[in-house]
Amino acid sequence: MESAQQLQPTASMAAKGIRPMTQDDIIAFVIGLPGVVAVTASEASGAPEISWGDSFFFYDPDGDAATDRRMPFATIVTKDYDGFDTASNLNRPGVFRLNIAVGRTAFEELIGHPPRAHAARSARFDYTALDQLVPHPAYATQAWVAILNPGETTAALACSMLTDAHALAVQRHRRRT
Repeated sequence: MESAQQLQPTASMAAKGIRPMTQDDIIAFVIGLPGVVAVTASEASGAPEISWGDSFFFYDPDGDAATDRRMPFATIVTKDYDGFDTASNLNRPGVFRLNIAVGRTAFEELIGHPPRAHAARSARFDYTALDQLVPHPAYATQAWVAILNPGETTAALACSMLTDAHALAVQRHRRRT
């Protein structure tokens, strides 16, 4: 189990002016992109209890898309979904996973193989490693990637991928309208 101390900024990170990204940092960054709607699941939002505390980011420039018709371009997941998504061991204290829909081309560039080939290569990845880019443990075949607790190694990459995923969401939206 990871200790809280391991999740704190390291001296080299501080020297470079980099600190681990918190969930709040990520939310602030993403909602700063044009047309983004962020939803953090809760009892009040009517979300299923398992998703309470998880955040979902949608491109919805008019804020009028039906909630059941929106597809997120990124999410933050704070816990394991038993029986479905447990590979990242998110039930460790202080651990969360940033998930990003990067598209097939970017997925292959970032991960080294196309999304459709991931099942045969999934054993090569440590889905529990902090601050490392990995294919999403459940949605790699849909061209999603993941980072647990973005930090020194991945914070800048995370922001870049979020910006690119937002641009892809904008393109999809324009094609539909």
